[in-house]
Amino acid sequence: MTQGRTGTGKRGAVVAALMLAMALAALDSTIVSTAVPQIVGDLGGFSVFSWLFSGYLLAVTVSLPVYGKLSDTFGRKPVLIAGAALFLLGSLLCALAWNMGALIAFRIVQGLGGGALQGTVQTLAADLYPLEQRPRIQARLSSVWAASAVAGPALGGVLAAYADWRWIFLVNLPVGAVAMWLLARHLHEPRRDTSGPHSRTRVDWAGALAVFACGGVLLTALVQGGVAWPWLSWQSTAFFGTGLALVFLVVVIERRAAEPIIPGWVWRRPTIAAVNLALGALGLLMVAPTVFLPTYAQSVLGLAPIAAGFVLSVWTLSWPVSAALSQHVYRRIGFRDTALLGIGAAALILLAFPFLPYPGSPWQPTLLMLLLGAALGLFQLPLIIGVQSTVGWSERGTATASVLFCRQTGQTIGAALFGAVANGVLASRLGGASDLDSVTRALGTGAAPEATRRAIAAAVHAVYFGAAGAAALAFVALLVLAPRRFPVLDNS
Repeated sequence: MTQGRTGTGKRGAVVAALMLAMALAALDSTIVSTAVPQIVGDLGGFSVFSWLFSGYLLAVTVSLPVYGKLSDTFGRKPVLIAGAALFLLGSLLCALAWNMGALIAFRIVQGLGGGALQGTVQTLAADLYPLEQRPRIQARLSSVWAASAVAGPALGGVLAAYADWRWIFLVNLPVGAVAMWLLARHLHEPRRDTSGPHSRTRVDWAGALAVFACGGVLLTALVQGGVAWPWLSWQSTAFFGTGLALVFLVVVIERRAAEPIIPGWVWRRPTIAAVNLALGALGLLMVAPTVFLPTYAQSVLGLAPIAAGFVLSVWTLSWPVSAALSQHVYRRIGFRDTALLGIGAAALILLAFPFLPYPGSPWQPTLLMLLLGAALGLFQLPLIIGVQSTVGWSERGTATASVLFCRQTGQTIGAALFGAVANGVLASRLGGASDLDSVTRALGTGAAPEATRRAIAAAVHAVYFGAAGAAALAFVALLVLAPRRFPVLDNS
C-alpha cells in the first residue's frame, strides 16, 4: 500500500478536532483527581480508589501499540473515530456507575479509547503537515496539555462542589461529539491501493491479545507492588513470573506474524530504538515532579494545596513555548543534538533540586520547574518529530505509538521505583515501616514534628537524584545509539 500525505477539506477544522480529541485525554486524569473525595463519599471503595487512575493508565499504555498498527493498516480516520466513540461510551458508563467496582471497570473502557486518542492524534498531526511545518501543530497540541493541567483540577473541583461528580464524565460527551463530527466531515485520507498482490489486510489479533495480556500483567505488578502487597511476596512473584512468560509468548507470536503489532524494526533501527529508550527515561524522570513535588511543597514549604499545584504547573507554561521554538534549534544542529542539549540541561536542573536550602522559599522550586519545562520541551518534541520524519505513512502510526508506549511505560516504572526509594529513605530516617502516604497524612493533622519534615525533604531529594540519573541515561542512549543526523525521508 502506498499512501501520500493526508488531505483535508478544511485543515483548520481537522486541527480543531485533533485539539478537542487531545483535550479529552489531557483533561481526564486532572479533572478526576479533585473529585475523588466526592466519588468515594458517594460510592465507597476508598481502599481501591487508586485504580480509577491505575486502571485508566494501564488501558492507555497497553492499547497504544495496537492502535498504532491499526492506524497504519486501516487509516487514521476510522481508528481515531472508533477510539473517540469508545472513550465517550466509557465516559457515559462512568457517569452511570453504581459502585466503585463498576466505575473502575468503566474507567478501563475509557482508557482503551484514550489509547487511540493519544497515539492517533500525534500521528495525524504528522500526516497533516510537512516536516518544516510540524512544530506549528505540535505547539498547539502541547498548549492543550498545558491548559488542561491548569484548568482540569479547577473544573473538576467546581463540578464536584456545585453540581455532581458524574458531570466530570458527562462533559466529555459534547466535546467528543463535536470532534467526531469535524473528523467525519472534513478529514479525507487518500484511498488505499487495493490492486497489489500484498494489499490484503491482515490483522495480528493473536499478537494484539498477547500484548494486552503481557502489558496488563506487568504494569499491574509495577502499580500494585509495594502498595497492595509487598514487593517480596507471592503475589509479586506470581505477577512478574506470569508477565515474563507472556513476554516470551509475545516474541514467539510476533516473529511468526505476517503483520506483527510490534514489528522488530522499531528496535532494529538505531534512530527509533534510541528515541524509544530516551523517551522511556523521560517518563521515568517525569515522576519526580508530578508525583513528589506537590507533597514537598505542602509538607516542607508549608504551602496550601492550590499554591502547591501552582509550583508544579509552571512547567506546563514553559514546556509548549520551548517546544514551539525548538524548530529554530534543530534546523541548525539537528534533532539529536537539540535533544541532547535539552536533556543535558534537564539533568543539571534535576540535580540542583536536592541542593535547595531547607526549608527554602517557594520561588526556588518554582524557578527550577519553569526551567525544567523549557529543557524538556527542547528534548521531547524534536525526538517525536524526528522519528515521524524517518518513516513513511504506512509505518508512522506504529513508530509514533512505540515512542509513546515507552514513555508511558517509563512513567509506570518510575512511580514504582521512586515510590520504593522515597519510602526507603523515610524508613531509614524515621525508623520502622514509615511510608510517604502515611507520613503526609500525619502532616495534614499538624501532629508531625520537624524531624518528619526533614525526612520528607530527604526522601524527595533522593527521588530527584534518581530523576537526574534517568536524564543521564537518556543522554547516553541518544549519544551512543542515535545517528547525529536522523535519516529523514524526502516525502516525510
